[in-house]
Amino acid sequence: MDIHAHQPKASGDKPKFYQILYVQVIFAIAMGILLGHFFPSVGESFKPLGDAFINIVKMIIAPVIFLTVVTGIASMNNMGSVGRVTGKAMLYFITFSTLALFVGMIVANVIQPGHGLNIDPATLHGDKVSEYVEKAHDSTIVGFLMNIIPKTLISPLVGGEILQVLFVAILFGIALATTSAQSKPIIDFLNNLTTPVFKLVGMLMKLAPIGAFGAMAFTIGKYGIGSIGNLALLIVTFYITAVLFVVIILGAVAKYNGFSIIDLVRYIKEELWLVLGTSSSEAALPSLMDKMEKAGCEKSVVGLVIPTGYSFNLDGTNIYMTMAALFIAQACNIDLTIGQQLTLLLVAMISSKGAAGVTGAGFITLAATLSVVPDVPVAGMALILGIDRFMSECRALTNLVGNACATVVVARWDKALDKEKFDATMKAHKAKKA
Repeated sequence: MDIHAHQPKASGDKPKFYQILYVQVIFAIAMGILLGHFFPSVGESFKPLGDAFINIVKMIIAPVIFLTVVTGIASMNNMGSVGRVTGKAMLYFITFSTLALFVGMIVANVIQPGHGLNIDPATLHGDKVSEYVEKAHDSTIVGFLMNIIPKTLISPLVGGEILQVLFVAILFGIALATTSAQSKPIIDFLNNLTTPVFKLVGMLMKLAPIGAFGAMAFTIGKYGIGSIGNLALLIVTFYITAVLFVVIILGAVAKYNGFSIIDLVRYIKEELWLVLGTSSSEAALPSLMDKMEKAGCEKSVVGLVIPTGYSFNLDGTNIYMTMAALFIAQACNIDLTIGQQLTLLLVAMISSKGAAGVTGAGFITLAATLSVVPDVPVAGMALILGIDRFMSECRALTNLVGNACATVVVARWDKALDKEKFDATMKAHKAKKA
């Protein structure tokens, strides 16, 4: 089911430019920035529009993941492949998440964006930070793992916890696959149910420009373009680092696996614009799953890799974690040894697992990391609280590209990628662009 098929067509094959979803989103973002800048109080009042759209998308995420994973696993003949795909995905996630943390650490040490601020930690107001620290205390590893197990079989579909939905879907999919003869009516029903659910996703995506407009108007209205101030170096450094990570590191792994990261980014540009507008990678989850399946990745791989990646493969969040922590240390004139930095990296690697793909999650995991590492004051988070919102877009964009790349790579590793279909899709998209 093509979630972009709802877009109206012009007299030819191509829709008019203003009918294309991502063009509408770009326009909405621009309008939101202008409104927030010139009429800040009005811009702030549009926050409910952005929140409403995110909530609407979250409403549909659980059934999309459940149906994709269950029908994907149910169609597998070999149950060993479920464990195999999951194992390969986790190997990929750990490798590239760690690389992202190292990249953030290296760049922060080279550029030193916090150097020269000379801030006394005692003067920092930690009132606003305390709520994030409070949330971070709940983010222990044991607590995170226990939270994967839902209270009831159907509660994940109501609660919307991605990993809980995934957990139940995998178990139910395996149960259906091992009783496929008796369960055929249920499998057929779920396969048929997939069509209207993805149709619903397409209908809801029409609201994306409204959501992007509201979210952007609020951000600029509340924080103002001028609030970036002397912290611009950190923002610029972070954006450049994220781009280099995508182009060089993800580009290298993509090339090794026979595809271009640039072509992949171009293929998912609608989803990227949506993420930029809403600052949440979750907003694009349903459509990304659909697109990766259409590109030639097997449904079972897409269903396992993408939802899991939203908790375990957060490249953008990881870059941000080490970079923000070192920025705070530099701003407070705290010299961290290599050993202390590596400890920080190790803690960040653990605390970043399970971070949700929503605005502010990166900030909560940063609080969790700094709470464990006493060398850097948690109150220092107040320094970046005002600009965190400007960096969350970049975190979400990098996370999205990282998960799309992971899906293709894991599919190829598991011989679950239709390479001819994938190449043809990329080529067709490139030609359409030209």
